[in-house]
Amino acid sequence: MPRGHAAIGALPMISDARSEDDYDVLIVGAGLSGIDAAYRLQTICSGKSYAILEARGAIGGTWDLFRYPGVRSDSDMYTLGFPFRPWSGDKAIADGADIRAYIEDTARAYGIDRRIRFGHKVVRADWSAEAGRWILEAETEDGVRRFTCSFLYLCSGYYDYEGGYRPHWTGEQAFAGTIVHPQHWPETLDVAGKRVVVIGSGATAVTLVPALAASAGHVTMLQRSPSYVVSLPAADPIAKAARAWLPQRLADRIVRLKNVLLAILFFTLARRWPEAFRKHVLKGVRTALGPAYDVDRHFGPVYKPWDQRLCLVPDGDLFAAIRSKRASVVTDEIAAFAPDGLVLRSGERLPADIVVAATGLVVKLAGGIALSVGGTPIRTADKLVYKGMMLSDVPNLALAFGYTNASWTLKCDLTARTVCRLLNHMDRHGYTSCLPRLRDPAMAREPLLDFTSGYVQRASAIMPKQGPRAPWRVHQNYLLDFAALRLRPVADEAMEFEGRVGAV
Repeated sequence: MPRGHAAIGALPMISDARSEDDYDVLIVGAGLSGIDAAYRLQTICSGKSYAILEARGAIGGTWDLFRYPGVRSDSDMYTLGFPFRPWSGDKAIADGADIRAYIEDTARAYGIDRRIRFGHKVVRADWSAEAGRWILEAETEDGVRRFTCSFLYLCSGYYDYEGGYRPHWTGEQAFAGTIVHPQHWPETLDVAGKRVVVIGSGATAVTLVPALAASAGHVTMLQRSPSYVVSLPAADPIAKAARAWLPQRLADRIVRLKNVLLAILFFTLARRWPEAFRKHVLKGVRTALGPAYDVDRHFGPVYKPWDQRLCLVPDGDLFAAIRSKRASVVTDEIAAFAPDGLVLRSGERLPADIVVAATGLVVKLAGGIALSVGGTPIRTADKLVYKGMMLSDVPNLALAFGYTNASWTLKCDLTARTVCRLLNHMDRHGYTSCLPRLRDPAMAREPLLDFTSGYVQRASAIMPKQGPRAPWRVHQNYLLDFAALRLRPVADEAMEFEGRVGAV
């Protein structure tokens, strides 16, 4: 079970003395959502002081951490990119290095890079009602450093950067080859001419297989059960045409809206008519691999579409690798490792020089920060999520949490704009704190994510919950969230404010 707030014991209260590093807003994390949050703060709340605390030594978050071969976006860049600085590259599904450069360039273009404190890993944050501040402790090379802020904005993602999920298999100590996890890919690993087995069937696995097949002797994708795999053009022809004929700003907006609406349409169709959607996806795979290929066994999941995230392969590169015989798919379970490879439940043996454990992530909410209010630990599993961006009964704190069925940045940008509206509302009325109050403790609670993916199930003990109705319902729908976050007042029936004029 991943580490999380559910297991935190009583914490000593951090002193509420003001530190020399005091800000209106502190952002934790310098990835896509952190840079987006910073831009919105300095443009919508221009009078607010802020800084970004980043545990690592570089901008980019996920896109700086992941360096495995072929790493790329699993959403189109026209919606994954920043709306205030649209993606201008030719590829709709972009390489990790290009995404990292895009994030870095954006931070430099708006002066956000000068607000980042690298090598600052926030380990604790306590809300002091007396001081009206969050008091943070960050580990640095020079020791623990203290920061304070009025509002804390967590943009640190949802998984553990220290390591991915890695099962341990019988006999793996006897394996004479190399076992690696994609989250920490060795720069010196040479796969040329080697027999490679990639364990997994998710987005990472379907990305790795064609990339490794370009130089490896052979690549086998070993999966216990298949995923839905959909081929999309690497370059968006509509985006290319729009940019050729229309003003750039108008073209960018049209392409972004088109992709948002298509994503909602396909998700709705998949949920409403899952069997028809399944047949459509498998028909595409049969067209790519031919009538003799056992598509049902290797690409026909037992679960319904979007019970787990769909895997996108640009220009069908995975299918091309399979057709070329440089890659293959085996659907079976591991019985044990042997010195020269793997022994499967069926009795089949897979020879291997390198085994890649593309077995998933470890969920770690809020970057693993020990959150508390007045010294009392916050148990995230006991909280409900307010509008997909705040925790019930926790003051002056927001979380950037993106979509599971669409681009991460779509929801994070809506959240950032709403946080800014909330801060401006507080300034206008003289409030110093805001808190989404759960007035019905008996409200029914449901899982935050309606997913059967392993990483979601493993994190059930630390994940906050959602309720059956607004504002505690988490929509996986951009249009519904746009209405809830952009068009409705931030001062709703659930939000409590306190300040110079008292509570309302």
